[in-house]
Amino acid sequence: MIPTVVISIVTFLLIAVSLFLFPKIKIGKVNISTYWVIALLGAIIILIFQFAPINEVYTQLTADTKINPIKILILFFSMTLISIFLDEFGLFQYLASLAVKNAKGNQYVLFFSLYALVAGLTIFTSNDVVILTLTPFICFFCKRTHINPLPYLIAEFTAANTWSLMIVIGNPTNIFLATTANIDFISYFKVMALPTLGAGLVELMMLWLIFKKRLGEKITEIDHEQFIIHNKITLSVGVAHLLVCLVFLVISSYINLEMWIISLLCAVSLLLYVFAYSFFTKKDWDYFTGAFKKLPYPLIPFFLSMFIIVVAINYQGISSQIASFFGNNNIIWTYGYSSFVASNIINNIPMSILYSNLCSNLTGPAYYQGIYASIIGSNIGAFLTPMGALAGIMFTGLLEKHDVKLSFVQFSKYGSVIALPTITTALGILLLTINF
Repeated sequence: MIPTVVISIVTFLLIAVSLFLFPKIKIGKVNISTYWVIALLGAIIILIFQFAPINEVYTQLTADTKINPIKILILFFSMTLISIFLDEFGLFQYLASLAVKNAKGNQYVLFFSLYALVAGLTIFTSNDVVILTLTPFICFFCKRTHINPLPYLIAEFTAANTWSLMIVIGNPTNIFLATTANIDFISYFKVMALPTLGAGLVELMMLWLIFKKRLGEKITEIDHEQFIIHNKITLSVGVAHLLVCLVFLVISSYINLEMWIISLLCAVSLLLYVFAYSFFTKKDWDYFTGAFKKLPYPLIPFFLSMFIIVVAINYQGISSQIASFFGNNNIIWTYGYSSFVASNIINNIPMSILYSNLCSNLTGPAYYQGIYASIIGSNIGAFLTPMGALAGIMFTGLLEKHDVKLSFVQFSKYGSVIALPTITTALGILLLTINF
């Protein structure tokens, strides 16, 4: 047991340190993110010394259950691919440019418009996709108009990681924890809709209080022509695929079809359409190649490696001891706040894998309370520190690329002030929702 604990802690700490001291290593002309390499090494050590038997890991990876990590990865990557195609078609930048144009130089209007846009897009796509696509636009726009980008960037990041709570596909952690508990699309939405709305409103109020003095300056007008959608037919096909996918995800439990199959079929269908369109028209191959370049491939080894480490933790009986320490009282507050903190120690993906095992020690209503509270912690925990989620890692990397300075201390200062009332509101409403 002790060696497993030591290996796990060392792996988690090295991942945290690597994000700040050596986030990438260069091999030849290729830059490789170190966080997934460290996780992979930790998993390999676990397997070499048999702290989790290979047959046990193989059984967990190949089990024909809804919590199979391969199925979860397929679901996440399929939805991400559909969303990235929409971005390649120009949808996100077009909507963002409309928000800028309609603001007519008023930063207050722009601030609330962009917040609403991020919230809406996150609900129907995912937090990672929204951050990947809108962050460069915000950096570019603020640079061109000579306004402070921080109010918009902080609002974007916090909104994306709060409204991702609304539906199950909003965040990989939602997918894993909800699937673990066999919670379908509709059941999830019924429970999480009100906590998300409450958290979003409190968050918006906090953002307004923090940044209202900075939003008084006029905006310099810029040309919006570059954001015109050039292929409306292809975009319409992409939007149709997303809508069809969402409809079938909603009714998946009624038609007895797993969510990963639905998302995969829709992604493959859209992929084939884009390929055929590019092949026969001899143009717009950038739609096809660009989407694949933007997929978060490091998530695959990172997720699977962390899954192996948590399998070892569970196999050694460590998770049951942690669950025993947490007890059976005040489940929502205990699991909500602890998952919020744990996300920033070990990242929210391994935290979700670990907490799915912790919650399995609970029974009856307490089990679902623990699951939903952990989902809230995994989402809102993302804006306490940059390492709280992969979204934070991508976000800070994008800011560095666009020469926007946001230190770890600044990130955490803004994040903590916004996160604490937001998570408290979400957990409080969850308590009322589940009990009444």
